[in-house]
Amino acid sequence: MTGDPMSGDPIARKLLPDTAEVVDGRLRIGGCDVIDIAKRFGTPVFIYDEEHLRTRCREAVAAFGEGVAYASKAFLSKAMARIAFEEGMYIDVATGGELHIALAAGVPGARLVFHGNNKSIDELAMAIDSSVGRIVIDSFDEFDRIESLVAGGRPRPNVLVRVNPGIDAHTHEYLQTGVPDSKFGFPLTEGIAIEAIERAKASEALRFRGLHIHIGSQVFNVSNFGRAIEALAPFVNSSGAEEFSIGGGLGVAYVQGEDADSITEWADAVLGAAREGGVTARILAEPGRSIVAQAAVTAYTVGTIKELPGVRTYLSVDGGISENPRPVLYGSGYEAFLPRAVDAKRPMEARIVGKHCEAGDIIVRSANLPGDTVVGDILCTPVTGAYGHSMGSNYNKVGRPPIVFVRDGEARLVVERETYDDMLLRDLG
Repeated sequence: MTGDPMSGDPIARKLLPDTAEVVDGRLRIGGCDVIDIAKRFGTPVFIYDEEHLRTRCREAVAAFGEGVAYASKAFLSKAMARIAFEEGMYIDVATGGELHIALAAGVPGARLVFHGNNKSIDELAMAIDSSVGRIVIDSFDEFDRIESLVAGGRPRPNVLVRVNPGIDAHTHEYLQTGVPDSKFGFPLTEGIAIEAIERAKASEALRFRGLHIHIGSQVFNVSNFGRAIEALAPFVNSSGAEEFSIGGGLGVAYVQGEDADSITEWADAVLGAAREGGVTARILAEPGRSIVAQAAVTAYTVGTIKELPGVRTYLSVDGGISENPRPVLYGSGYEAFLPRAVDAKRPMEARIVGKHCEAGDIIVRSANLPGDTVVGDILCTPVTGAYGHSMGSNYNKVGRPPIVFVRDGEARLVVERETYDDMLLRDLG
């Protein structure tokens, strides 16, 4: 989805981080000039507004209360894990790697929720040894693994059972996790979810605490969450669940003309539906994208501008699908602007592409930029705080960009740029 390609309007301020301001035409975030950051740390570079991150974490805790978890798959580094923990959130991890980073950041195991549809025996052992607060069981094979570990002398973990509610969340096919045909969870059909709950309650190797669902990601219509709760309320109550996590998936606006509900509005809809449905379990949630997406912009340097008369203009930057694969994976739309001229009209139409050897290496399919855009300009794409760093790659052996947090006029490097030598560290020849 893209904005109106003919409008040429300046970038909408609502797409920028909370502390974004324009001083003498130039963009500042967290009191820091974005162009100065790009020159200091090089491009591409992810620039995160730390105050924005902390504000969204606090909003989530205020909206949902104790137990709300940050879905770290959206963006995880030690600095991000510390922020979420300091602001009162639990952290949802889905692999041994995410668990390792959260623990390395100083987050206690008890504040972690361990997800995943195919947790290995080693990952489960690591989670139990780290005293994770909850393990979300996703398969009968996982029951077997946990029971074998406990039989071997490990303590009983607290668990939630993931249920597949069979609800179409009206999002991209790859983002639908609650439809009947999904690799996630125990389906309600054929009594499979009931069988899983009964096994969890009967097993002496674990402590059944409740249920978990997740209907999908980038869901704009919060009524979808209400529908899921309404449909599941009798089932949740009959299960004896103490806790009921509705997962995450709240959508965010990426382009001009899109609107999204806030975390508070989402919580109001969810908690209201739970009350109306008579749900007695404590409601939990796992926001991720809505915490971090709008907190960041990615700064690039324009390398070439190639005009094809009667076809289009291609504008190439020094990054691409290696730091933002979402447009290729999901057809995701983004905006672009020049931080030297934030409020300028954007009449120039161009396709912004990366430097990789793929015709599909597209960052913004139909972008609007100021007419005086030239080679060497710093160009920004907003709302890039989620699923860029976490889904990035080394395709064409391009190094992953650095991550800079900005706050109160200070720019702090939290993840270094990957160097050519870094790529040889595990290459034994």
